[in-house]
Amino acid sequence: MAIGILVIGDEILSGKRQDKHFAKAIEILGARGLELDWAEYLGDDPARITATLRRTFATGDIVFSFGGIGATPDDHTRQCAAAALGRPLARHPEAVKEIEARFGDAAYPRRVLMAEFPEGADIVPNPVNRIAGFSVGTHYFFPGFPEMAWAMMAWALDTKHRALFRESLPFEESIIVTGAGESDLLDIMNAVVRDWPALKLSSLPTWSGTGARVIELSVRGDRAGVSQAMGFARAEIAKLGYSITDRPARPALSNP
Repeated sequence: MAIGILVIGDEILSGKRQDKHFAKAIEILGARGLELDWAEYLGDDPARITATLRRTFATGDIVFSFGGIGATPDDHTRQCAAAALGRPLARHPEAVKEIEARFGDAAYPRRVLMAEFPEGADIVPNPVNRIAGFSVGTHYFFPGFPEMAWAMMAWALDTKHRALFRESLPFEESIIVTGAGESDLLDIMNAVVRDWPALKLSSLPTWSGTGARVIELSVRGDRAGVSQAMGFARAEIAKLGYSITDRPARPALSNP
């Protein structure tokens, strides 16, 4: 089951505000031994938001959507989710109660509009101001405000998806290779990918101010496979005469 995020808002694409959700989502997932598989940024374009949600609803992915669930003219996410599902918007009674408890008579006639979700949706409680988000299946919709959205994402994971939690992220080992270009190590990298197909390899070259070539070579997956693959890579790189420096393995993480 893949995990993805949608970050919605013209203010992100224009640079008026800097996105904070991407990095925090990785942190929230990582604390539970989970990883982010994909991320998309969308402006306040109803047609594009609807098309994107129609596509993601058709998958089995867990999707966290940030932004656009307010009641101002530039907020389209609630309406687009309904359109993508082919359902009408309907006032959710629990969401209405939360808004009434927060605002009393001032909930009407405008604030209560934020309790209108795609018909059949469930609420996601908002611990900050009691204006709920909503979920449909494994899609979760939050406001763009970080202090609200991040607590709501944690709630969704801890309440709905605890069975997916792992004690740690996949084991990862990295080495720093000095003096080599990626082309010099390509045969070795191809051999790792071929002989250990369950592992993930990454090569990150760095250009230093002195012109020295430096590559961070990483392999991640199960500990035994990583140890074997990196043992092979170290031995082959050493044969080529390049300098190798180990980086500490990624530590285990404790679930909440």
